[in-house]
Amino acid sequence: MLLFRLTRKKYADDLSGTGARLNGGRWNNVGTSMVYLTSSKSLAVLEVLVHLSFDLMPEDFYMATYDVPMEETLEIEAHKLPSGWKEIPHQNCTRSIGDRFIKDAEFFLCKVPSIIINDEFNYLLNPAHPSMGKVKLVNLESFVFDARLKG
Repeated sequence: MLLFRLTRKKYADDLSGTGARLNGGRWNNVGTSMVYLTSSKSLAVLEVLVHLSFDLMPEDFYMATYDVPMEETLEIEAHKLPSGWKEIPHQNCTRSIGDRFIKDAEFFLCKVPSIIINDEFNYLLNPAHPSMGKVKLVNLESFVFDARLKG
């Protein structure tokens, strides 16, 4: 399956999960390595826009497309998550799910619901899983944010 990440060019080949380990996120605590990917290019753009100020946006973004094996995927369904899972700041309930997914290492990917767009999905990739060697960067193209997104 093709999955996407909008990233700085220097990080396109880096699937170590270091950024998530250093900063934490909705699905992981600081100290847990994971890679966040999206089901569509448009969702990848929105995920960046909700976290960075448009005026401070770096100019060297690239849309990375990865071919990722899907046979070992855990699916988390939105209706089974505790109330408040979408809140900001990120809740411990979602972070503990992601941390457990990485720690248990049973699955390579975890499919989680997008908060931004209902019925779209983000994918959490376990960088320590043996299937990591099957992930291929298949396309990398320069990406410029349309100025109309600034509002």
